[in-house]
Amino acid sequence: MKIFLVGGAVRDKLLNLPIQDKDWLVVGATPEIMLSKGYTQVGNDFPVFINPDNGEEYSLARTERKTGKGYNGFITWSSPDITLEQDLKRRDLTINAIACDENGILFDPHNGQKDILNRQLRHVSSSFHEDPLRVLRVARFAANFAHLNFRIAKETKVLMYHMTKNGELSNLTMERVWRETSKALISRNPQIYFYVLHECGALKILLPEINELFGVPSPIEWHPEIDTGMHSLMSLTISVALSNSIAVRFAALLHDVGKSLTKHSKWPIHQDHGVLGISLIKSLCKRWSIPNSIRDLAVLATELHDQIHIIEQQSIECLVTFFNRIDAWRKPYRVEQMAVIGEANARGRAGLESTLYKQASYLRLTFKLANTVSSQEIIQQGFKGVQVSEELTKRRIYAIKKGLI
Repeated sequence: MKIFLVGGAVRDKLLNLPIQDKDWLVVGATPEIMLSKGYTQVGNDFPVFINPDNGEEYSLARTERKTGKGYNGFITWSSPDITLEQDLKRRDLTINAIACDENGILFDPHNGQKDILNRQLRHVSSSFHEDPLRVLRVARFAANFAHLNFRIAKETKVLMYHMTKNGELSNLTMERVWRETSKALISRNPQIYFYVLHECGALKILLPEINELFGVPSPIEWHPEIDTGMHSLMSLTISVALSNSIAVRFAALLHDVGKSLTKHSKWPIHQDHGVLGISLIKSLCKRWSIPNSIRDLAVLATELHDQIHIIEQQSIECLVTFFNRIDAWRKPYRVEQMAVIGEANARGRAGLESTLYKQASYLRLTFKLANTVSSQEIIQQGFKGVQVSEELTKRRIYAIKKGLI
């Protein structure tokens, strides 16, 4: 029985990155041996055990054989006879197929260290095409390691393209797609994830709402980058610098999604695209089982992002109505979220990435002023029912006007 550290922990150590989780591989053991040593078995698909001393996962060496379609269409086989090399061969990328023994000796049958040195994301074997989820995983690794100048190997790109073209991705569950996408959204460069999927054709299948934005022109006076799809990715890029919130980043990506409906129609490009986008977002979120909190912010951003740009020119009455619409009194964090999304949209344009976005500061200031009004004080003064709401609105408007003088 031999134990090896494998996968991401070895890769990250070689890249001098913090190690998040450790995955251990056990060669030459059986479930009975593991149980006799005090390990606790978890999972039914293949033998995984929890070490009682450190709580980390230890998996028995295994192989896989494709028997059906999709992510779950595999038969997994584990036995003491399966070698380290056999187990590593079933992994997705060479940089994830390196093992390290207890003496620190590396086992690298697929030249993962060379690919780390050359900053290449390369598939381990031709069996890569058997699992359609790997298309998304490669795109996510490209996003995770873009800051280290990793690129997808040409032959891997070709394989991803053919997997998409052959309809492999249609076998993925949408919940699994969202799981990979949500991980990508919290990476340093999530825009790379969506660009890679667009490049290999996967975005057209998984996220047609965004894919249709590529090729949609925008008036050059508003968008020097011309293409609405690129503007969406640029907005996402800016949002990363402004917020760690997955909801904010998702909303920044989707804020112009309604324009996809204008691609094959005679509608003007900016006519009611916010309203059009709401139905697309709700449909997408239902399809992917996306949490309601993320969906709701994306809907608000799609509906109101243009209004944020001209918020300083709006009356204070309209401003308070805006705060009402985003439910800011009960969810004050929404003001910051909408300010960030508006800024990401404004700066997510070619040549305007460093533009000062005064509207965001204006939103924060005016909401702070409006929030000085106490509803409890109004109630104590004898106002009741609808009168409380009406008086709150009046005083909030007055507080903002007074504060801006």
